[in-house]
Amino acid sequence: MNIASVRLFLEVAEAGSLSKVAARRQTVQSHVSRQITEFEAGFGGALFRRTGRGVALTELGARAVARLRPWLQETEQLAQELKSEAGRLLGEVRLGIIPSAAHPLMTRLFQRLQAEHPGIRLDIAEAQGADLDTMLDSGAVDLAVLFRFHKPSGRDERLLCEAHTYLVSAPHDELTREPTLNFARLAGLRLVLPRRPSHWRNALDETARSLGFKLEPIVEADSLTVQKELVANTPRLYSILGPYSFSAELRSGRLQATKLVKPDLCRHVTLALPKQGKLSPACRVVAQTLQELVEGWGQQLTESAA
Repeated sequence: MNIASVRLFLEVAEAGSLSKVAARRQTVQSHVSRQITEFEAGFGGALFRRTGRGVALTELGARAVARLRPWLQETEQLAQELKSEAGRLLGEVRLGIIPSAAHPLMTRLFQRLQAEHPGIRLDIAEAQGADLDTMLDSGAVDLAVLFRFHKPSGRDERLLCEAHTYLVSAPHDELTREPTLNFARLAGLRLVLPRRPSHWRNALDETARSLGFKLEPIVEADSLTVQKELVANTPRLYSILGPYSFSAELRSGRLQATKLVKPDLCRHVTLALPKQGKLSPACRVVAQTLQELVEGWGQQLTESAA
């Protein structure tokens, strides 16, 4: 059985959409559809029903998912262990990350691996927290760096660092000049916020409601780059971000920020591990290296704290 085909089948089953998987893999939908059709032919029956919104598993497809997911994990782990036993740590590690972890963490991770374990190849997927959870559960990624609103307590996640919340503006703004600002002062401000659905957007909206007002965004954008560029070039426009999202712009003077308090919205950056199966040797090395980098930076996600 072809590992790549099984991996594609499980990814489509989790996403429920050929087009989403095609976009994630940066290919055309027809290519994914053809591969799935060939995979179904080998089973002698349909694994998916085509619907108006995507695809849904047939009864046969659901049984296939239940048996193929553990098979894939065991097969990949065996392949990694055999390669490691050959005297050199080899293998691909699929790592999901939140946008704020893209740099310099991924750059330093790559450099360390090239120097110490050049046989490890990284496959990095950048996505938001909810998407990363889905990818981790489906086996689309092996590890994930993401935000949590509570400290991890189980064995499936390891705390890397904490991220407080800041109101960000263009330079010389009076409101963000002070070191802290009460969350209630956001009432009536012109804001650029992430689009719904978003765990972070929900948390911000709920916090405002608990204080008796409603956040009023005049722009909604998922991209951190778009949010920061709009704020940097528009006086009296604000965004609400974690410190690792804008540390470079803060150092260069393109943005100004104040820490939000009362309440202090603190998120926890965690390294999430697969809930099923063991980590391959290559994954263990990557997980350990990530933790060492963050620890070496004083439990921060960047080399210089925002």
